[in-house]
Amino acid sequence: MLEFQQRATPEDLKIVASIERKRQIEEARKLRIFNPRVRKIGIDKEFLDKQVEEKKQQREWERTKECQLDEVLIRSNEHAVHLERRQEEERRRINKEVESYRQVHQRAEDRRDYDLYDPEALKKSLPARVDDNGDDPSLGAASAQKCRNAAEERRNDEILRLYRFEGEDRNLAERLKAQREQMRWWIQRQKEEREAAEKARRDAEDAYQEVVLSRDKRAMTLTRMEEECRRRLNEATATFNRALAEEQQHRRHCEAVQDEEDKKAEIYNHVTGDFLTEAREQAESTRGPCKPLADRYKGMTADELKVFRDAQLQQMEEIHVSISSTVEFVQYLKQSITSAHFKYSLAVMYPLTTINFNVRKLLSKSSFQKIKLEEKRINEDWDHLMDSHLQTAYSYECELNQRKSELNKKIAEENLRLAEQQKQHQEYLNRIVYKTQPTAAFYEQFNKGTR
Repeated sequence: MLEFQQRATPEDLKIVASIERKRQIEEARKLRIFNPRVRKIGIDKEFLDKQVEEKKQQREWERTKECQLDEVLIRSNEHAVHLERRQEEERRRINKEVESYRQVHQRAEDRRDYDLYDPEALKKSLPARVDDNGDDPSLGAASAQKCRNAAEERRNDEILRLYRFEGEDRNLAERLKAQREQMRWWIQRQKEEREAAEKARRDAEDAYQEVVLSRDKRAMTLTRMEEECRRRLNEATATFNRALAEEQQHRRHCEAVQDEEDKKAEIYNHVTGDFLTEAREQAESTRGPCKPLADRYKGMTADELKVFRDAQLQQMEEIHVSISSTVEFVQYLKQSITSAHFKYSLAVMYPLTTINFNVRKLLSKSSFQKIKLEEKRINEDWDHLMDSHLQTAYSYECELNQRKSELNKKIAEENLRLAEQQKQHQEYLNRIVYKTQPTAAFYEQFNKGTR
């Protein structure tokens, strides 16, 4: 017999490793699935522990990151403080250089307007005037007063040279004389100007008066035109009002005539209506011609009264005939009774009340015979009608009962058919579908594997 040495190839090792790996996965799956705690509660403790560990690592990483951020923030603050200090020192140095430059190159006495606020200006200034003869170099155009116009400047050329500032006048008498001359000339000019202004004012007033007069005339003309227009408008309004009043009066007359016609028509309708004319049709009832409505019945007509009176006369004749026959019968009885014994027996056997009752009976029998016949006929009609209604109701009830019995019969047949069909289906299930009953071994084969 040949013996072969078994050697495992790399492919075999791979297959074995794959099978072993699947077997281990299956065992781990069995531990998870067939563990009642894990299966019922549904908790994977290893996965939860892994999540807890990951959360701890996440918190630690966040704490480390926050510490790093704090350190970076502290270093940034220190660097910012250092830069701010350097900027402050640079600003102080620049201000110091600017101040030293101003003290050397921008002094107050080097400015152009320094003479305006020089504290030693009075010490350095000269006297205001040296001479009044016109040889003073300090006197210029600003030393004289300005004239009002060129003519005055030419006329007062000599006077202008005498005007000087207050406290510097050395020719006071000549200057006052020249001022008086100038004052007289000014007054004359003012007088002429005032006269011219007065004349202009009078001319303006005259023109204004003319304008006012023309305006008043125009206003009067407009007033007359307005009054004429108002008068015509009032006339037109009065004409319209008269026409409107006539129209309203005509309309009221027409309404009154129409109202009168309506009233007459209403009276005529009431007079010829069913209520006052006592029409027989309004008292008719659905119960029959002999049973009118009591609240609308106004009595019998002439024809009905005639028929009723004829019937009464006929009844009276019948009663008269019956009374006559009764009287004759009584007289006959009186004539036939001759003996006292017969009178006694008649008084005992037939009292007077009995005779009177028989008489009344004979009298009423003929008068109420027709009424009884009519009542009998009406009762027979009602009985016939009730019998017909009962017969119709009975036939309809019989028809309903027959239909109901037929319907119940159909329902019973359908129920029997369905019961038979259900029975056959149940027999089919028991004999064919559920032929083999499962045993305990059938149920024990489950929950042995994870697949």
